[in-house]
Amino acid sequence: MTKTKQTSERVDVLIGGAGFAGLALAIALRQGLGDSFAVTVADPALGKSHAGDLRASAIAAAARRLFEAIGVWDALADGAQPILDMVVTDSKLHDAMRPRFLTFGGEVEPGEPFAHMVENGPLSDALTQKAKAEGVELRQVAVSDFEAGGERVTVRLADGGSFAARLLVAADGARSAIRERAGIQSVGWTYEQSAIVTTVAHERDHNGRAEEHFLPAGPFAILPLKGRRASLVWTEEAREAARIVALPDKEFHAELERRFGLRLGEIEVIGPRLAYPLGLSVARSFVADRIALVGDAAHVIHPIAGQGLNLGLRDVAALAEAIVDAARLGLDPGSAQVLDRYQRWRRFDTMAMGVATDSLNRLFSNQSDVLRLARDVGLGLVERVPALKGLFIREAAGLTGEVPKLLRGEAL
Repeated sequence: MTKTKQTSERVDVLIGGAGFAGLALAIALRQGLGDSFAVTVADPALGKSHAGDLRASAIAAAARRLFEAIGVWDALADGAQPILDMVVTDSKLHDAMRPRFLTFGGEVEPGEPFAHMVENGPLSDALTQKAKAEGVELRQVAVSDFEAGGERVTVRLADGGSFAARLLVAADGARSAIRERAGIQSVGWTYEQSAIVTTVAHERDHNGRAEEHFLPAGPFAILPLKGRRASLVWTEEAREAARIVALPDKEFHAELERRFGLRLGEIEVIGPRLAYPLGLSVARSFVADRIALVGDAAHVIHPIAGQGLNLGLRDVAALAEAIVDAARLGLDPGSAQVLDRYQRWRRFDTMAMGVATDSLNRLFSNQSDVLRLARDVGLGLVERVPALKGLFIREAAGLTGEVPKLLRGEAL
């Protein structure tokens, strides 16, 4: 142990995981605190090509403001598709008609859409390049072990390297090894559902419209991409999802067309079709001794509201602000006071979003005619009350509650 301490590199913050949250946090910290504040990101996935990755994410207005504040949005803007309109329907799969129960105009402020669709590959590349430009050290290796004690946490990497960090951030995903090794338990459950994700091309223009069809098995979301393309998030019972994904192309296309409809003309699958099991999971604590959790390492929610990535970026904005505020005062960025501020800022919002998405999924993903009538009355009520609809839009955009500076578009 003595030898490890003697050979450890010293760093202020080490981030395990180079996903969107980990890289965004690294960039924000370097910009807020300058060259004297050392930040390292460790992840074996660093440097891997994203060519051919056609998956996409919904970036809410607050998250877009964060990317703008840290200087990443300019690299994404040309390829980002604004969501200008959203339509919600509720029907059974075999219904001839899908009546619209709720429509949203897509602006939170004049000229500012409440969300954009951005492809994951270009987003990963833009964040990686910006991190390099800001002087973030990128290590293509996993965190293998760590030990917190005193003023530092000793972090060991899989290649034998070692760091003495003032804070270790777990940004290593839903199956976070750092969270597990820290002994932080999660509470939650699995749904008997999987999300089928793929990309399609279609004959007619989507005009920036997103559609969410609530079907008995779960929501079927059509999310517009640049050009005549759309990203699909298609929820089914887990066994049915596995069956559909394994179908020959012609049969898969038939199942897809039954749900997609013909409004956009002929459709063609142009991306891989993948199925992901769905569940709800929230860490019992977002912090431990000199450790903080962000993104999927802290929480996983149902994709019914498209808030998973955006929830993680809210973590990033809150943690970055707490660290920068403390460091500028000469305080320890990994102290219990800083981490407590972060946890108090993020726990309630996360639990509220988890409960909301869980409740929506249970309300809509069923065969009950009684529940269908009740939810359709509720959707119709929201449709007819502009103030309530506006509140829903701002909530989806991430602009309610105590909003951190980066989510307001302000530099730290």
